[in-house]
Amino acid sequence: MDISANQVRDLREKTGAGMMDCKKALLETSGNFDKAVEYLRKKGIASADKKAGRATKEGSVGSYIHGEGRVGVMVEINCETDFVARTEQFKAFVKDIAMHIAAASPKWVNASDVPPETVEQEKEIFKAQMRNEGKPEAVIDKIAEGKLKKFYQENCLMDQAFVKTPDKAVSDILKEAIMTLGENIAIRRFSRFVLGE
Repeated sequence: MDISANQVRDLREKTGAGMMDCKKALLETSGNFDKAVEYLRKKGIASADKKAGRATKEGSVGSYIHGEGRVGVMVEINCETDFVARTEQFKAFVKDIAMHIAAASPKWVNASDVPPETVEQEKEIFKAQMRNEGKPEAVIDKIAEGKLKKFYQENCLMDQAFVKTPDKAVSDILKEAIMTLGENIAIRRFSRFVLGE
């Protein structure tokens, strides 16, 4: 099957993947553009997972001020090289994450950052609620685990639905940035300030 240069270019613009990867994706999917995007996303997310172990010592501290100075956010996001840290895509990613933090007010970056005593306290609260509702003991632990997952989705940055595209989690947006920029990227830490709090 012949794949035109225009098809490859369009797919590259949409996904940020390399020319040869785009051509291979189009060949693998018989020229179907949407399936080629999906193919590259699956491949890219797999390669993003491979990059996850690489050291991130460069990057940027970004800030975002909202509501005429009523809410402010500072976030440190790291990447592997200074070259990537200076790109417009990386800067835009940092700004998007800072805006998300301002809007969604997470408390922690990852679920693993939540103190164990907080996790246990939340579990006990969920279990007490289930007992008060008369749920059988056999299902209380399973329901509590489900509620804990929802707790992470509400309070942990990486598990939250991204404010600009709520059908994706922040972790998905991070993986897409890794795929586009070709380097490991890590959201290291953040601080969110609210006037008067």
